[in-house]
Amino acid sequence: MYHQNADQLARQAAQYDLMSNYYKYIDPNKHMYYYQKHFECMQQLMNQRQNNLGMDGNSRVRVLHASPDAPAVDVYVNGQQVLQGISYKQYSDYLSMPAGHYQIDIFPEGESSAPVLSQMVEVASGKMYTAAAAGPVEELQLMAAVDSEGVSPGKAKLKFWHLSPDAPAVDIAVKGGDVLFRNVPFGKSTRYVTISPTTADLEVRVAGSSNVALDIPDVSLNPNQSYTAVAVGLAGGDPPLEAIYLKP
Repeated sequence: MYHQNADQLARQAAQYDLMSNYYKYIDPNKHMYYYQKHFECMQQLMNQRQNNLGMDGNSRVRVLHASPDAPAVDVYVNGQQVLQGISYKQYSDYLSMPAGHYQIDIFPEGESSAPVLSQMVEVASGKMYTAAAAGPVEELQLMAAVDSEGVSPGKAKLKFWHLSPDAPAVDIAVKGGDVLFRNVPFGKSTRYVTISPTTADLEVRVAGSSNVALDIPDVSLNPNQSYTAVAVGLAGGDPPLEAIYLKP
């Protein structure tokens, strides 16, 4: 019975995807209607596969567009479109996925013949991930960081992710004060640090030095909240280096 339902859902998802693409430039309302139907079928299919495998709890995965010169993109998982039109600095909601290996293909928005990135990834059971498309579009990479919602009562926690492709390894420090994260190279996500809630001025320094590459003023860290500070953009170009903040 499972296989019949899964096959039916897969066919429906493919049909809705075709209809969504057909109406994309003809009737935007019908385009969004069929795209939502496609997405719902894909979610049901993933949930059915998890139940069939008898797993305890979903993994959750979201996608961040961190490539400074890549266009808006569509994301396909195992040949099925799951996300559409994600632009630079945008990130998706978490998608519920069973553990396993997945083929990820990323295409310029509206295209499906020549991916800008094609990569096999492994999703572990019960984890939360942010998968970032990072680096220049000619050398695009899919990088993953493990997220966590749990915070000690009354505290905040923060980690840092270096996704600026032309920036050197960096330190993250309180302005004029202590270093929170040391010698973080491109692509690396640090562990979380637990801190008291505060509003602070931070700065990004060239690792091991006092040279400030980026000032980050008025960073508010609220109680019972988890944050990921992500360095995006270019240290020596446009779009400029900046920090964005993700919350689970």
